[in-house]
Amino acid sequence: MRRKKVLLVDDSSTVLLLHQMMLMELGYDAVTARDGLEALARAEVERPDLVFLDVVMPHLDGLETCRALRGREPTRSTPIILCSTRAEPRSVQAGFDSGCNDFLAKPFEGAELTALLRRYLD
Repeated sequence: MRRKKVLLVDDSSTVLLLHQMMLMELGYDAVTARDGLEALARAEVERPDLVFLDVVMPHLDGLETCRALRGREPTRSTPIILCSTRAEPRSVQAGFDSGCNDFLAKPFEGAELTALLRRYLD
């Protein structure tokens, strides 16, 4: 059986490394991107089973990236989890309006991420 693949998108290499290690421990493959533009290119090639997307990034933010992923055939129905330190109701609503499936407030516990990954990938 093929391992599920998650596209991690964050402009912090520390965050990417931590999440990548967590995903590998859980039995998922992880591919990374440092911003929204790179995420769109990687999603096209890698065809991830889920996208874990930071909101605040240079070039193309998470909301714009989410809308772009929803507008493309290969990722139209791919689960997208947005994460941000900005978790007030207006920001969360903007995330859902952009097309995400779920929203995770930073900082979050590893168990919260694990539960979301299992919900969408298992």
